[in-house]
Amino acid sequence: MASKIAIIPGDGIGPEVMKQALKVLEALKSDYTLDVDYDVFDWSSDYYLKHGRMLPEDGLEKLKNYDAILFGAIGDSRVPDDVTVWELIMPIRKTFEQYVNFRPVKQLKGITSPLADSHSGEIDFVILRENSEGEYSNSGGLMFHGQEKEMAIQNSIFTKAGIKNIAEFAFEYARKHHYSKVTSATKSNAITHTMKFWDKEVGKIAESHRDIDYEKVYVDALAAKFVQQPEEFQVVLASNLFGDILSDLGSAVAGGLGISPSANINPSGEYPSMFEPVHGSAPDIAGQGRANPIAQVWSLALLLEHIGRNDLHDHILKAIEKLLLDKTQVTNDIGGSASTEEAGDALVKILRESKVELT
Repeated sequence: MASKIAIIPGDGIGPEVMKQALKVLEALKSDYTLDVDYDVFDWSSDYYLKHGRMLPEDGLEKLKNYDAILFGAIGDSRVPDDVTVWELIMPIRKTFEQYVNFRPVKQLKGITSPLADSHSGEIDFVILRENSEGEYSNSGGLMFHGQEKEMAIQNSIFTKAGIKNIAEFAFEYARKHHYSKVTSATKSNAITHTMKFWDKEVGKIAESHRDIDYEKVYVDALAAKFVQQPEEFQVVLASNLFGDILSDLGSAVAGGLGISPSANINPSGEYPSMFEPVHGSAPDIAGQGRANPIAQVWSLALLLEHIGRNDLHDHILKAIEKLLLDKTQVTNDIGGSASTEEAGDALVKILRESKVELT
C-alpha cells in the first residue's frame, strides 16, 4: 500500500523550497521502488486572509488520514505570528501528539563551521526536545490592562507523563543508534519547581537505562559547551523552550539554519508525524529565487526514513554532501551563486547520476 503524504508549503520561501523537495521526491519515485502518493494543501497566511482561519474546520481530520506531513514554512507580516503558530503549527503538534522534536546537528561535508579555526572535532549529535507542553503551553493571561500595575502571567506546564515520554524516547534512541550518553538540559538551580521536577523524572528514566551514561547540565553552561566542545555531545534532551534555543544554536555551530531539518514525531504511529526545515519563511528573500532548498530536502529525507526508507534517506544525504562539496550549484548563503531552482535541479542530477542499488 502506498504511503500518503500531506504537503503544506506555507508562506514566504516555503513554496519555493517545497517545489525543489517535490522534484527530488518525483525523481526518487521514478528511479526507485518508492510507493508514495501526496496531496498539496494551500493552508497559509493567504488562506487565513481569505477565510479567517489558518486551515479549514476539518483540516486536522483530513490530516489524520496521512502517514506523514511535509511542511514548508509559516509566517507573514500581514498576520500576527501568534495566529500563524497557534492556529496551524501548534494544533498539528498537539493534536497528533508529536511530543518529540528531533533536530540533527551534523556538520555536512562541504560546510564550514564558524568554529573551524578553533576546533577540529566532529560535530554530529541530535537534540530531542519535548514538543507538546513545558514552557510553550498556552496558559496564562494579562491583568490590569493599561494600568501602572499591568501584569502578564505565562504558565509552564510539565507533567510526569510528558517528561517520561520524551526521556524514554531519548534513551531508547541512544541505544538503538549506538550512542553511549544522554545529556539533559536543566536550570533547576534557579527554576525551582518545573526544572527540579524535570530533573527528578528524567533521573528515574536514566536509572532504568544504566547502560547509557547520563549527565544533567545547566542550560547556560550547555550553550557554552556547544560552542567550545560540540564534539562531546551525542543525544541532548531538553524541554520545549530550552530545546528550541539550543537547536538553533546547534544548527549555527554546524554551519547554519539554511540547511537544518527537523521532525515532529508521534512515536506510536497513531497519528502522522511532521517534517520541516527550521529556517522559517524568510520574507525578506521570498520570491527572489535565493532560498536554500537543502533544509527542505533533508526534511524530506527524514520523512522517508520515518516511513521505512533508510536507504533513500542516506542516498539523499550523500547527494546533498556532493552538492555542497562541488559548491558551483549552491545558493549564496553558503558561498555559491545558484538560484533555488538551479540548486534543486543540480541535486536531482546528482541523485540520478549516482543511482545505486537500494534495499
